[in-house]
Amino acid sequence: PAFSDEGISPKTAQGEIQFSNVRFAYPMRPDLDVLADISFQIKAGQVVALVGISGGGKSTIGSLIPRFYDPSAGEILFDGNPIKNLKPSWLREQIGIVSQEPVLISSTIEENIRYGKPDATDSEVMEAAKSANTLEFIQKFPDGFKTLVGERGIQLSGGQKQRVAIARALLKNPKLLILDEATSNLDTESEHLVQDALKKLMKGRTTIVIAHRLATVRDADTIFVIDSGKISQTGTHDELSVNKQGLYYKLLQRQFSDAIHDNKT
Repeated sequence: PAFSDEGISPKTAQGEIQFSNVRFAYPMRPDLDVLADISFQIKAGQVVALVGISGGGKSTIGSLIPRFYDPSAGEILFDGNPIKNLKPSWLREQIGIVSQEPVLISSTIEENIRYGKPDATDSEVMEAAKSANTLEFIQKFPDGFKTLVGERGIQLSGGQKQRVAIARALLKNPKLLILDEATSNLDTESEHLVQDALKKLMKGRTTIVIAHRLATVRDADTIFVIDSGKISQTGTHDELSVNKQGLYYKLLQRQFSDAIHDNKT
C-alpha cells in the first residue's frame, strides 16, 4: 500500500527490532493468517535467521519491517518506536535489502551501485564495488562501470547481479540488513564470492537472514524456526540440531539427504 511520508525522523538509529503479537493476512484473503501472533526481539548488531518450509511466513516478516505492508494486528518497533509513527522514507533509509532476485534499474553498473547513496563520491562507489567482489567482472567489460545492465539486469549473471546489489547496500551503509534467500539461486563459485561479500556487508549491523538452505544460517546468534505463521523453535544451530522432534532437525535431515542424492546424480 502507499503511505504518506509523514512521521518522525530520529537523529540516530541502532537497528533494534521488536515484533509484539503481530498478525498478518493479505488484504485479498483477510480470513487467512500468514502470520499468527508473532513476538520476538532482535538487539542491535545481532545476526538472526528465519528458517522454515516455503510459504511459512519468513519473507512476510521481512516485508513488514520496511512497511511494504502493515500488520493486521499487533505492533512492530524499530529502536523502540512503533514503525507506523516513523517517516517511511527515513525508516527505509535505515534498511538494506538483498533478495533472491535483486531489483536493478535499466542503467549502468555505476548508477545501480550509486542508487544506494546518490551523493556518493566516485571513490566511495569504487570502494563499495571492491568490497562486494564486483571489480573482477566489471573490469572485463569494455565499458567497465559504464556498462549497461539491461532491463532488470539481464546482461549480468545471477552472481554478478547479487554482487552489484551488495555493493549498493554497502554504499547505503544501513543499520539493518535483510537478506532474503540471497544465495539460493547461485552456482558454487558465485555463491562463494557472494558469501564473502555478504560477510563484509553484515559486519557491525543488525542482520536478518531469511533462508531455506540451512548451511547459510549456522553462524547466526539466534535462529527462529517459522512454521505455519508461528515461531515453533528458537535457538542456535547447535541447540536446534540435537532436538530430533523439532522441525529444524527434520529440515536438516531432508537437506542432507537431498545433497547426497545430488552428488550421486
